[in-house]
Amino acid sequence: MTKALLSALIRPLVEPRLPEWVEPLWFANKEQALEFAPDAEIGWFDLNEKEPMIEIARSATSLKWMNSIYAGLDFMPLDVLKDRGVTVTNGVGINAITIAEYVVMLMLAHAKGYRDVVRAMDRKEWLHDSPGKRELAGERVLLLGMGAIGSLIRSRLEAFDMTVVPVRRSGADGALKPGEWRAKLGEFDWVVLAVPSTDETKGMIGAMELAAMRPNGVLVNIARGDVVDQDALVDALKEDRIEAALLDVTDPEPLPEDHPLWELDNAQVTMHLSGRAQTKMFQRSADRFIENLERWHKGEQVQPQLDLDLGY
Repeated sequence: MTKALLSALIRPLVEPRLPEWVEPLWFANKEQALEFAPDAEIGWFDLNEKEPMIEIARSATSLKWMNSIYAGLDFMPLDVLKDRGVTVTNGVGINAITIAEYVVMLMLAHAKGYRDVVRAMDRKEWLHDSPGKRELAGERVLLLGMGAIGSLIRSRLEAFDMTVVPVRRSGADGALKPGEWRAKLGEFDWVVLAVPSTDETKGMIGAMELAAMRPNGVLVNIARGDVVDQDALVDALKEDRIEAALLDVTDPEPLPEDHPLWELDNAQVTMHLSGRAQTKMFQRSADRFIENLERWHKGEQVQPQLDLDLGY
């Protein structure tokens, strides 16, 4: 029997489908997880807070495979997991559809001034003109990040007749190479960030990049808050050097109540809700986990695997 440390939250979705060779160790809190962790060869111990997950991972000294619903696991002790030879599967692609839809919503809401429409509705005020007159069709988008989410963002924006230019290492199919996009920032109306948080991407949008954007440029970030120099962004927004920033992610999270981003009319903060705007996340994750259990038992490769060196 192979012992698997599993959260009681996903029990209804996986217990009836567990193969006979799996002995589940169900936990309802951190203390129970830490008690069972040393015996587990397989672990799926996602929690809302990061520190307990780190503690459990360090305690799981027999772990061979760790699964997670999270796409970004840069907060986990990846060096420890690598040293122990642990295979890690993450939640890449689980939320891709809803996040891509969220990007379209953010862009349309900004283009049409929908936030002002809602405010007028709350005041019961009948507007005689649209507060937003921008059309997506014909505008140019720089897309940084062409993983599962970025690919879906691209297809949806192209359906609006937008020109989407991604950044790829190969530079194939009209893409820009990693060393080329900064020099061309002024050619784009929108800059969409869909990259993982790594040492390479942290602070990739700073004062220099913001200064290179068009005055009507809009920054859309559904990646991680730390890929943007937030202080530089606040300065650029206050001085109207770019038109707006649409931010599903911030640094830190939650954003403090006294942070200036809350007060800026040209900033929209949507509290990292893009991946949660759905009902299928846990079912998709459970389905993927059960499929991977079969692969694991057969000695086949489980998917999608996190590169423990790159962090994504």
